[in-house]
Amino acid sequence: MADSKITTLVVSAFATALAAMTATPASAQEFTAAQKKIQAEHTALVKSGKVEPCFGTALKGQNDCYAGAGTTCAGTSTADYQGNAFKLVPKGSCTTISTPSGTGSLSPKT
Repeated sequence: MADSKITTLVVSAFATALAAMTATPASAQEFTAAQKKIQAEHTALVKSGKVEPCFGTALKGQNDCYAGAGTTCAGTSTADYQGNAFKLVPKGSCTTISTPSGTGSLSPKT
C-alpha cells in the first residue's frame, strides 16, 4: 500500500515538473511591448533630470533597461557590475557609488 502511494506521488511530481517545462512562454511580441514600455518609462525619468543611468553598478539580472550588447532590457545583465549595464540612480550620485569593480560611471565601461 505504501509503495502505491509513493508511486502516485512520484508520478504526480513528474507530471507537474513536465508541465512547467513545456508551458508556452509569453509571445515575443508581448515581451517586446513590455520592454518598450519599460524603456520609455526610464527615458522619461532620465529626461526629468531626477535620475541618471549609472553604469557598472547593477548586480546580475538587476539592471535597468538596456544593458548593451548581449542583453536586451531590464534584468538581462549577465554579471555583477557589468560595465555596459546600468541602474538608474538619483542625479549626481553615480560617481560616488563604490563597487568591487570601482566607482559608478556615467558612460558604459569597457
